[in-house]
Amino acid sequence: MSTTVEKIKDIEAEMARTQKNKATSAHLGLLKAKLAKLRRELLTPKTGGGGGEGVGFDVSKTGVARVGFIGFPSVGKSTLMSKMTGTHSEVADYEFTTLTTVPGVVQYKGAKIQILDLPGIIEGAKDGKGRGKQVIAVARTCSLIFLVLDVLKPLTHKHLIEHELEGFGIRLNKEPPNIYFKRKEKGGINMTHTVPLSHLDLDQVKVVLSEYKIHNADVSFKCDATIDDLIDVIEGNRVYIPALYVLNKIDQISIEELDLVYRIPHAIPISAGHEWNFDELMEKMWEYLNLVRVYTKPKGQLPDYSQPVVLRNGQNTVEDFCNNIHRSIMRQFRTALIWGTSVKHHPQRVGKEHVLADEDVVQIVKK
Repeated sequence: MSTTVEKIKDIEAEMARTQKNKATSAHLGLLKAKLAKLRRELLTPKTGGGGGEGVGFDVSKTGVARVGFIGFPSVGKSTLMSKMTGTHSEVADYEFTTLTTVPGVVQYKGAKIQILDLPGIIEGAKDGKGRGKQVIAVARTCSLIFLVLDVLKPLTHKHLIEHELEGFGIRLNKEPPNIYFKRKEKGGINMTHTVPLSHLDLDQVKVVLSEYKIHNADVSFKCDATIDDLIDVIEGNRVYIPALYVLNKIDQISIEELDLVYRIPHAIPISAGHEWNFDELMEKMWEYLNLVRVYTKPKGQLPDYSQPVVLRNGQNTVEDFCNNIHRSIMRQFRTALIWGTSVKHHPQRVGKEHVLADEDVVQIVKK
């Protein structure tokens, strides 16, 4: 009886052996679907006996956002974290079972941002090795991931880490694929597309769906999707997280090499030891976290610029702002006066649905 990990290895080996062409595309799609199902088995905790794994493994959330650090040993991750947070993280002392400690919090632009070390994620964690599963569970809750790489060997490490993260359903710097998918009682597989499809045809879609025992469904492609995109939508448990590639040790390369590093998408070259380029790193972190600062203005007083209310983009209505301060405010809410880029007039009266922009000033008018 082969284990799930062995089955995964067998399928990966068969995929590597199979030539990629039109004739084999449906077969490869089937293998990818089988692989996705096996990976899900690995990551889903088994219920029942012997499952004391998750005990004590929890990181309580603090701050408005969470940045997870991933990197191989000796890339300078702990140096970077300690310089950023002012707290020293002894990575070697971590026992996954007691990962209840948070390495630190960064204060930036008035926002508290939690910084987490995600140790041991890269050594075959997606195959369920060690305590990888619990680390992955925390990784999936991050608002942003920093892949800390050695600038002297960035690409090998980059591919290895990306491969691991892909394996646990973490998609970096990607949007969810624009695919409408709905199971139905009868009527077979009905496939439509609003854009030309260069990677998929009906046969391939049917092969993948039948692996999931889906024989009746509507599938509509609104993007030029791949088999992987379709599997992601069927699995339904993917998380889409922005990522920055933090290329450390730039003090060891030439100016010409640095110019090449800057061409890598989503990359920020730094030297943790010398604290070079930290300003750009922090600025990029802020940009990728997509946060919105809103200032409060008590009636008859100047705005309080020292303590912004920091909201996540997409959760930045006037109602979100009020609830962030105190749940009771909405019960007495009548209207809000806004100064800033989200309105045409200053001040402008708005309702609770109004979407706030970065650095808006808000005065709440109660009933």
